Amino acid sequence: MSEKQYRIVSALMKRHGRTFAAELGVDLKRNTPSPLFRLLCFSLLTSAPVQADIAMKGAIALGRAGWTTPGKLADSRWEARAKTLNEAGYARVDEKTATQLDEMNRQLLDDYHGDLRRLREHADGDVARAQKALKRFKGIGETGAGIFLREVQRAWPEFQPFADRAALKAADKLELPGSAEELAGLVDRADYPRLVAALVRAQLARDTDELRRAADSSA
Repeated sequence: MSEKQYRIVSALMKRHGRTFAAELGVDLKRNTPSPLFRLLCFSLLTSAPVQADIAMKGAIALGRAGWTTPGKLADSRWEARAKTLNEAGYARVDEKTATQLDEMNRQLLDDYHGDLRRLREHADGDVARAQKALKRFKGIGETGAGIFLREVQRAWPEFQPFADRAALKAADKLELPGSAEELAGLVDRADYPRLVAALVRAQLARDTDELRRAADSSA
C-alpha cells in the first residue's frame, strides 16, 4: 500500500468505518438465524426505490415491531407491516414492500426452514451461487444480494473478500484498488467488512473528493 493509499484508507475508516449491520444493531458474528434474517430484510428494503437512510429506518422499525425472526414476521398482519413502513418513510412503496416482505419470508420458510445458514451450506463458498440463491427471493435483486454478501462476510468468511458495485465505484473515485482482492490487502482481515461498508457510505455521502483532500492535507 502506498503512502497516499494509507492516508486515504485512514481518513475513510475514521469517518465511515462502521458496517450497516452494526448500525442496524445486529451481531452477525453470532451467525444465528435472527441477525441473518434481519440483514436479509434490510437487503430487501434497500432494493426499494427509497434513500439508503430510509431503508435503514425501515429495517430498524421492523425490529422494534418485534419482527426479528421469520416466525414472528409470518404472524404479522399486512396492514401492520404497511403502517410500520409508511411511518418509517416508505410513503409511496409501503404497500408493495409489505407484500414483498411476506413473499420473501414465505420463501425463506419453505426453502430453508427460516434459517439462512442453510443457504450458506447450499452455496458452499461459491459467491455466484450465493448471489443466485439470494436473488430468488422476491424483491431482492443484484443490489440487495450484494448488500447481504458484503455485510455477511463478517460471519461467513468463506465469501471474503467480497465487494459490491457501490463499494468498487467508491474505491475508484478514491484512487484505491479496483478489485476485492486488492482492497483486502489494505487492511487487516477483521477490518475488511468495515472497509467495504465505509466505501459505500462514502459513495452515499458523496464525500470522496473531500476524503481525498483530507488525505492530501495530512501528507
